[in-house]
Amino acid sequence: MIGTVTLNLALDVTYEVDELRVGGSHRVDRIRRRAGGKGVNVARVAATLGHQVLVLGFVGGVTGELVAEELFDAGLTALLTPIGGETRRTVAIVNDADGDATIFNEAGPTVTADEWRAFGDRMPWGRLGVLACSGSLPPGLPADAYAELAVRARHHDVLTVIDAGGDALNAAARAGAVVRANAAELRAAVGEVAVEDGASELVALGATAAVITDGPRGMVAASKKGVWRALPVETVRGNPTGAGDACTAVVAAAIAEAPEPDWSAVLKSAVAASAAAVLMPVAGDIDLAAYRRWQPQVTVN
Repeated sequence: MIGTVTLNLALDVTYEVDELRVGGSHRVDRIRRRAGGKGVNVARVAATLGHQVLVLGFVGGVTGELVAEELFDAGLTALLTPIGGETRRTVAIVNDADGDATIFNEAGPTVTADEWRAFGDRMPWGRLGVLACSGSLPPGLPADAYAELAVRARHHDVLTVIDAGGDALNAAARAGAVVRANAAELRAAVGEVAVEDGASELVALGATAAVITDGPRGMVAASKKGVWRALPVETVRGNPTGAGDACTAVVAAAIAEAPEPDWSAVLKSAVAASAAAVLMPVAGDIDLAAYRRWQPQVTVN
């Protein structure tokens, strides 16, 4: 089973309006509410690809109850740790006039040391093959929270994939995780270097492997056995919000099946899944037909 950790779960609320007028009043008839956070997006994609998933995170207050209900309605199994604070909301206002979205992200509730300890104590290590950690950290948690989980996972023979940037990315690498980031996050961690060189630096720090998304230039993977770059099959236009999460889902699924996967094959699937996610209006969904069509077309060097 793939456990997906979202320490800053959210209720994503989307308003669609005919035209967004700053300072004006708007009547909203089209509203979508959905459990959100990068780890939830990873769980949705992994489940779509046929894998068993378990959503792990914190929930609190009325909003937390709504998040738990939506996960259940979506058919996603969840083990959620209650906290005293209120689960955050994110609000996206989609302007139909031009297709742009204006997004407001709450910081999230403060998580206490006792609540963080309770989360760790409830981890069902015996049920997990892979732990995928991604998304922002709520106030109160240490910056190396994901790395801490990776160290604990290793003691239980559970592999870890961590999607992070900056100092958290370096900490995850030192903890021995498979790390996932985009090119900007990579350079924030290791400096202004070529993506291939930066990925290799993370492996030298201790990462089992590093997978870096590089926008329209494709994707790079590095391990102790080499470095690979996958090229995109075609230009895809749409919503890029969930593309990185689709990549993380594919990487987690690959190492769940084989701790030392064929990274060339993983990149083919990851590039296809990321592109298929761009075609969908909301993060966490992929166009399965496009994914299956593009997967064999991806070129890897």
